Amino acid sequence: MSEHQISPENEENTPPPRTPNGDAGGGNIIPNGGDTPPPASSHAQISLEEEMRHSYLDYAMSVIVARALPDVRDGLKPVQRRILYAMKESGYDWNRGFRKSSRIVGEVMSKYHPHGESAIYEALVRLAQDFTMRSMLVEGQGNFGSMDDDPPAAMRYTEARLQRLSSEGLLEDMERDTVDFQSNYDETDEEPLVLPARFPNLLVNGAQGIAVGMATSVPPHNLGEVVAACRACIRDPEISTDDLMKIIPGPDFPTGGALLGGRKLREAYKEGRGTLRARAQVEQETGRNGRDVLVIKEVAPGVSKGLLLDRLAHVVREKIVTGISDIRDESARGGVRVVIELKRGVMPELVLNLLWKHTPMQSHVGINLRAIHKGRPRQFSVREILTTFIAFREEVVARRTAWNLARARARAHVALGLTVAVSNIDAIIALIRGASGPEEARAALMSRVWHASGLRELQTLIADPAHPASESDEYRLSEIQARAILELRLQRLTALERDKLTAEIRELSLEIEEALSVLRSREKTLAIVDAELADIGERFSTPRRTELVEHIGDQSIEDLIQREQVVITLTHGGYVKRVPVASYRAQRRGGKGRNAMSTHDDDFVSTAFVTDSHARLLFFSSRGMAYSLMAWELPEGGAAARGKSLVNLLPLEGDEMITALLPMPSDPDERKETDLLFATNGGSVRRNRLSDFESVKSNGKIAMKLRGDARLIGVATARGGDDVLLATARRRVLRFPMSVLRVFNSRASMGVRGIRLSEGDRVISLAILSHAEATTEERYAYLAESRARRIAANGDAAIEDEAAAIEEGDDDGDGDSDGADVVSADGIDAERYAEMAAGEQMILSLSSDGYGKRTSSYYYPAKGRGGRGVLNGAREGDGVEMVSVFPVLDGDGVMLITDGGRMIRTNVADISIIGRVSRGVRVLRIGEDSDENLVSVTRLAEASADGDSDGDGDSDGDSDGDGDSAAVGEEGGSDGADNGDGDGADDAGGEGDE
Repeated sequence: MSEHQISPENEENTPPPRTPNGDAGGGNIIPNGGDTPPPASSHAQISLEEEMRHSYLDYAMSVIVARALPDVRDGLKPVQRRILYAMKESGYDWNRGFRKSSRIVGEVMSKYHPHGESAIYEALVRLAQDFTMRSMLVEGQGNFGSMDDDPPAAMRYTEARLQRLSSEGLLEDMERDTVDFQSNYDETDEEPLVLPARFPNLLVNGAQGIAVGMATSVPPHNLGEVVAACRACIRDPEISTDDLMKIIPGPDFPTGGALLGGRKLREAYKEGRGTLRARAQVEQETGRNGRDVLVIKEVAPGVSKGLLLDRLAHVVREKIVTGISDIRDESARGGVRVVIELKRGVMPELVLNLLWKHTPMQSHVGINLRAIHKGRPRQFSVREILTTFIAFREEVVARRTAWNLARARARAHVALGLTVAVSNIDAIIALIRGASGPEEARAALMSRVWHASGLRELQTLIADPAHPASESDEYRLSEIQARAILELRLQRLTALERDKLTAEIRELSLEIEEALSVLRSREKTLAIVDAELADIGERFSTPRRTELVEHIGDQSIEDLIQREQVVITLTHGGYVKRVPVASYRAQRRGGKGRNAMSTHDDDFVSTAFVTDSHARLLFFSSRGMAYSLMAWELPEGGAAARGKSLVNLLPLEGDEMITALLPMPSDPDERKETDLLFATNGGSVRRNRLSDFESVKSNGKIAMKLRGDARLIGVATARGGDDVLLATARRRVLRFPMSVLRVFNSRASMGVRGIRLSEGDRVISLAILSHAEATTEERYAYLAESRARRIAANGDAAIEDEAAAIEEGDDDGDGDSDGADVVSADGIDAERYAEMAAGEQMILSLSSDGYGKRTSSYYYPAKGRGGRGVLNGAREGDGVEMVSVFPVLDGDGVMLITDGGRMIRTNVADISIIGRVSRGVRVLRIGEDSDENLVSVTRLAEASADGDSDGDGDSDGDSDGDGDSAAVGEEGGSDGADNGDGDGADDAGGEGDE
């Protein structure tokens, strides 16, 4: 424990120590103000820990008790109680005129609540808002705010007075000693500790408050239901929560709406804590143009209409919720009416379910039944609130009855004295006339014994223990009676007045008897409490506004999504969308096609596939993260719409980009049999089950652990019998069976080596090939036969040069023949040729200098994992890097991007089929003296046959605007065109290809 010892060195700058009662020690004051220091014994050690604890607890309790939490008895916070009491004291009652709010605030602040006018006025405004209070306690005149979050007018412009419910239900009987009072802040006046409420205001109007370390959230309820439940508790103190909920089915909010009840509501009422869901009241109508219309007629509890409209506009603008054509606020002074007009063909249930999820049309209502009881905060259940209130009302009725009893006895005592005076009027007049003054007359009246017939009987009726009945009709007057006689008017000295006094005493005796019977019987006290509750309920209850709906469970949005085939498109720039397949009308063969997406000049569609609208999509990023979205969660757009940026859908960071987008198979068995293969630029690969990624949170999931500058360059789905193809920038390609990779159970591992890289090399592509069993002899025989057939079909001997003898049979690029000499002169039989042709895939390779080729997959024999691979182009070391290597189909297209910003689109069918170590043909013209390089290649699946993939009617081969086709076959269509270097070398073979 740390302590602070006041030493002589720091006495001057240290405040005086505290006395045991917390005040600054005054015993050390030097009368002459001299310089003599106080004696050392006056200093005390102060524990900072204890001091901080006590000070903080004092502050916390002050906030909890004196400001933030309501009292369970009257349901009011101190500032609310002071406002109502000040208005009652000042006569601003419900049957009087309105008074300026500034005047009310000033009186409250000057007498009871010295915490600033803004806090008082805000509390006054809330008490007068019909959309905040279920049963308003203050009646306002002027602008007291609105449901649109409009602020109230300044206090100098508004007026207020008490509601009748406040006057008769909370403040009545204040003058009858029903509650305790305390001194106000400056001890010049008194204020009540609690109001003698006649109904459980805490449940009726609810309360919201945040204190230090605790809070309260009591929802409002219907006055009639709460009164009925309270009366049920009087009849059966052991009533269960379930029985109470038959009377109070749930909260009743001033703005109406619908509340989902059920088990959670029962638990909240029983435990005093819980969370419920509330919704706006929505009706479906048919608009003037025949379209479906959703009409919001009541907002959700606790939600302002202005906030709701803003959020509705946001979700429509950002295309979070599609299918809405217009939103109009047609609300009038009488209520809420927000019209949501839907597009044609849109399911209203689907739009409504999305609005529940993404807008404040559905809100959460917290229940925390905490209030002040006997000066301390306490958690209550609904039944405990009611029973505590009943006990409080018993006390109030008992105190009021005792006050009435005392008042009746006091009046009867005076009436008894007046009766004596009337009976002895002559003697009393003579006595008064003979007295020298009032005091002498009063003393003379008290000193004599007076006689009056029937006096003993009247004394017995009064039954006043302070003035017991005498044995005879003789009587001595008390001081109070003597003073009353001296103040008696002459007109009351008649015989008729005596009869009136006797009748009054008898009436008072009945009151006294009734009061005594109430004080002696708890049943009668409870009967009075019950009757007063019934009176309040009968006069002030109103119909329920909030509809209670039995909890129907969480209805999945997916259940309302129409199941259909959709086209998912992702652009190179990161824009994604979904389009129903039905949007693409069928065309005849040779048609021009249709725009798949409206893109900017520097963007294009990089991924497109057809899947189910209920399919789960997996997004894999370069940072090794996996993200997931349902297909229906992607923004829906027209065929030509651009879509929405992924940064608005996924929590991407910095330069993180999506490297793969894969649909999750809907068949569970298919998911179990499918694997995911990951590859990094450092040559690592890893194999995981696709089922490992069935559950991905909104903030993503680690797909592969990366270190340093490593980046995830590809993710692909595969089966156990497939082959893996890895390509590097330095023209190395390795193919190996996927079966040699074990299945990893961990997602955080870096995997194993897939290909051995030379210094400075990196992996650029990952592809999955179908495994094909073939011997070396069969591969070369097939390649020779297929080359011969292409020559015969095209009638172009240049193909023979381009495919130069299967690159001399050099499989691994080491310069040695790996089997060309074993090719049989008899070739390959037709049946085996057809079988191998069916399993053949074409591998497209494109290098940074703009050259490319298609190569049969049989040129890439399956090797072991971890090797260097085989050459895929000219020899290494010429400074030209491979940009991309991947399998293609004849109908595909490719988009080429240079570091100079050029984008060229061409068809795969226009790129020649050439051997593995050939350089290839020119696909993109790059000037010899230019520093421009090809940097990115993207496959465009199923490009149109005429080269018009974007539907603009022009050949996409000429993307650079020079009028020449940038695809192969330029300059007369010869694939063996001169490259312009003056040496006449065949571009296809490439500077003496091996």
